[in-house]
Amino acid sequence: MNRFLQESRDGAVVTLTLNDPDRRNALSNQAQWDEVAQACLRIGRDTEVRCLIITGAGSAFCAGGNVKDMQDKTGIAAGSPEQIRDGYRHGIQQIPLALYQLDIPTIAAVNGPAIGAGCDLACMCDIRIASDRARFAESFVKLGLIPGDGGAWLLPRVVGMSKAAEMTFTGDAIDAADALACGLVSKVVAPDRLMDEARALAARIAANPAPALRMAKRLMREGQHMRLDSLLELSAAFQAIAHHTPEHDVALAAFVASMKK
Repeated sequence: MNRFLQESRDGAVVTLTLNDPDRRNALSNQAQWDEVAQACLRIGRDTEVRCLIITGAGSAFCAGGNVKDMQDKTGIAAGSPEQIRDGYRHGIQQIPLALYQLDIPTIAAVNGPAIGAGCDLACMCDIRIASDRARFAESFVKLGLIPGDGGAWLLPRVVGMSKAAEMTFTGDAIDAADALACGLVSKVVAPDRLMDEARALAARIAANPAPALRMAKRLMREGQHMRLDSLLELSAAFQAIAHHTPEHDVALAAFVASMKK
């Protein structure tokens, strides 16, 4: 059986490519969900990795779920309401949790349509760069569904409540230019430049000390639900750790040396 994910590594940067282009990289079965979640767990435990890129093979980033399975009441749509609920909890919902708990910075290189769960997958990453062929749709409502994989939590934090409500309640797709305008992506590039841009950004991130990157990301995550005073306490603790890392000493010495030139 072919694996859903292709994994490559360049120094401290790992790239995961959703590799089912014939099905537009749909996230449609347990094996795929498990593979993505397990890859995130494994990558997160590798202290040499400093950045992760996620992209799609072929013309699409990710087409979301398998509509035929929904129509046939198979796969994610199989069974009683209780069984479907548990299927989501132990299935595709592993992915937002795995990416949220990942301490290294993540970049979605959105090469084409990111629809439904594909749009949410892009939002699970810290940074999104898009090809000008990309489209985004929080399209669940058009199928009489709701975002089952965390989109109602993710999308408002990326684009704000008003735009998230518009996308969620209409289900309409937006193009790359609109995605840039609303902050869903931070950059739009030509298709043949997408991976070069993503790798260049990942290299700039990965050039920084790993402990500081991981702690900075964790602080940003915790800051989404913490009070300021609680976050300041955590920041003080993390900063105390950072001051005693070898990476801080090396970076500080390099900075001081550069100032003397």
